[in-house]
Order: sequence, then structure tokens, then C-alpha cells
Amino acid sequence: MPHCHRFRPAPLTRRDMLRTCAGGFGAVALAALGADATPQAPATTSRVRNVIFLYMDGGVSQVDSFDHKPMLERYHGRDPHGIFTVEPTQFNNVGRVMMSPWRFRRHGHSGRWVSELFPNIARHVDDLAFIHSMTSRFPEHTSANYFLHTGNGLQGRPSMGAWLSYGLGSDNRNLPGFIVLNGGLIPPGGLDNFNSGFLPAAYQGSVFRPGDPPVANIRPLEANAEQQRGKLDLLRQLDRAGQERLGRVDEIESAIANAETAYRMQTAVPELMDLTGESNATKDLYGINSTFNGTRIFATECLIARRLVERGVRFIELTCPSIGHDRWDQHSNLKRGHEDNARAVDQPIAALLRDLKARGLWDQTLVVWTGEFGRTPFAQGSDGRDHNPFGFTLWMAGGGVKPGVSYGATDEFGYKAVAGVREIHDLHATMLHILGVDHTRQTFRFGGRDMRLTDVHGEVITEVLA
Repeated sequence: MPHCHRFRPAPLTRRDMLRTCAGGFGAVALAALGADATPQAPATTSRVRNVIFLYMDGGVSQVDSFDHKPMLERYHGRDPHGIFTVEPTQFNNVGRVMMSPWRFRRHGHSGRWVSELFPNIARHVDDLAFIHSMTSRFPEHTSANYFLHTGNGLQGRPSMGAWLSYGLGSDNRNLPGFIVLNGGLIPPGGLDNFNSGFLPAAYQGSVFRPGDPPVANIRPLEANAEQQRGKLDLLRQLDRAGQERLGRVDEIESAIANAETAYRMQTAVPELMDLTGESNATKDLYGINSTFNGTRIFATECLIARRLVERGVRFIELTCPSIGHDRWDQHSNLKRGHEDNARAVDQPIAALLRDLKARGLWDQTLVVWTGEFGRTPFAQGSDGRDHNPFGFTLWMAGGGVKPGVSYGATDEFGYKAVAGVREIHDLHATMLHILGVDHTRQTFRFGGRDMRLTDVHGEVITEVLA
């Protein structure tokens, strides 16, 4: 039409063009990422549906807990350099060979050695599968924590909890599939230990604390439910509008899913955390009424973990309580530090194992107990132990686990794994297998590569399987 020819818009500057087209460029890039992120999560028929991960932050000393080494008594006080090859340590403050300050005894029909640090867990050794030959690739906390949690020593990969909740979904739409019960100590490396990485953001760990409130903003601030629902509907409309403009974008999808989950959590979480319905006998069993604050905190975590299993939460991680020590990381004052830490967790963990059995949850729940590495059989200075990634002990229990077995071994001083040597990739492969997932097939297409929790490594530790 003639009037159309009379319209002469000013030419676009480069800045105007970039501002106008930025959304389009972003949509192209995000669409490409979306096309590249194709999940390949196999179905499962396993009876095991949940994981409780008891994370012993800082590194429990294997030779003071579950790996009895009489040779330490024989060589106590000797220079380790004249006995075995001493590897570089974190602080290069190598002291003398140091025997355990605690006595060991055999327990159960299996006759497993346990130190007097863990008198309550010792009663359950016939239910546990010990792995005495675990190793880490990293001698420093942050990288070792990333390796333990994500299968990679660098920041940014998805946590094992994110992989499991992504691959297996959730049995409870009112709660996140991956919950961290934080007793007060976030591990070195921070919240990235619980990250979703390149997986959809909805699968990252949600951090709860065993107190009031357990999660920020869990109580509605609106005057009534209609007002709150109206706000949520408006948010959804805005998110959908952005989605229609940009295409399928993980950040938008996750924002919608997280907002809906948060809304439902405002009803589910207060009921979850309300322990008034638990009997006094149950609370006493766990140690909630203990005179020691560390025991009370971890007892609450363990009891809530059982309640989360009952509600179908896929992966539950428990962190250590803050009790005035630097986690299990006793570079000095080993005796006081390990005794207080053990006192905090021993009774609650034993109660959790017993309660899972009593309530018919044992066969559907995998329980894993470990730190990120172990500690040296020689002293750091005079009364501590340094980091030791060359051999340490962990145990597993519950569904899919062969009870009362002991796999692998460290040398006669408990320093380095020498039989059945394993690493964290093997632990992850075994955990996934127990939940019915082939670790080589649960992949996520990212950056042109099929990524997985175990990278290109990992073998199932069949010797601990039921």
C-alpha cells in the first residue's frame, strides 16, 4: 500500500540489534542445549527404593573404628619411615606410629572387629557389609568430597543423590526426591556437593535442618490460601509466557516444578518434622533426649530420615552435627575429637538400623556409612592423624546387601589397601546396581558426550551383594 512506503524507520544500530535479538540468540543456544540433553535412564525392578547416606565428614580413622591392626601396638612409637614407605601427607608433619587409643573386640556371629568407639553399632555387625579397601584419588577435603558425592574431583558435576532421583523419579510429589539433613556442618566444597550439575535443576539436593523452621519460608506469609494460590498461578503464567517465547528451557521448567513443590511442601514438611506422634520409647531409642547435644541433633536427623523413607523420598543424606570439633578431621587431639563424634552418631545410627527392620523398611532401604577418606596409622605431630586416601573402611546395610561380610583389606598397619582395592566409582556403581540401575546405561547427553555418575570407570562390588 502507498502509505507503507512513506514509513522509513531509523536504521538499527549494532547495540539495538543485539538488544532486540538477544532473546532469539539465547533461544537458539538453549534449544541446542535442550536437544543435547537427552536422558537415558533405565527402568528398575529392584525392591530397594531409598538410600540413607550417613556422611562422616572429615574422614573417620579406619584403624580406630573398624579396621583392627595389632601391628600398630607392636610398633607404637617407632619412626614409620623405617617400617614402610610414607607417602606425602596434607601437612607434612609425620610423627611416630600410633596405636589406637581404643580397644577392639570381636562382635556378632561374624566375629567382626569393632573398637569401643562404637558400642551400639557393634551390636549390628551381622547386618553390615564392610569394605576395608576403599580408596580415594584425592587427599584434600574439597576435591575428595566432590569425588565422593559426584564421582569427579572438580566442582560442578551432579551429585549421586541428583542422579538417583533423576533416574528413578520420586514416590512422593509433595517432597523433593533428594534431601540433605544438615546437622550443622556443610562439607568442604559447599552446596555443590549436593548440586544437580548439568541435570535438570529440579533434582538438586534440598537442604533441611533438624530444627524449627527446617526450611526457610516454609510457613505461608499470605493472609489465606486463595491469595497464595493466586500468586503461584501468576508465577506459572509468567513462566509459561517465557517458555512459549524461548522454547523448552531447563531453568524455566525447573522453576515451575520447584515452585509447585515448594507450595506442596508447606503442608508436607511441618507434618514430616512434627515428632510429637513418635513414642517416648522411640525417641529414647534414637537418643533425642540425650544429655549430649551432638547425640540429640544426629538422633533427630536419623529419626527424620526414617520418616522420609516412609514418605518415599529417594535419597537422604545426613551430615555431622556441629559439636565444637572440626568434623572427624582430627589433626590433633584424636582421642577427644573421635570420642565426641562417635558419641554423637553411634546410638542414633544403631537405632535407625533397628527401627528400619522393625517397621518393615529394611529391604527397601540401602544405608551407606563413610567419610571421604581415612587417616594415617602414624601420628600427625604427637596426638593427631593426617588424611589418608590410600585405604579406608566403609560399610553398607539394608536391602540388596549381604549381611555380615567383610571385603578387601589394608596392609598390616592399616595404611594402604592391598586386597580387593576399590575406589569411589565402584561404590557408586554398586549403589546404583542395588537400586536396579546399570551404571553404564544411566547417562545424560551433555556437551556432545554421554555423561554418567561413574564416568568411564566403576565396577560393581559383587562380593557385598545379597
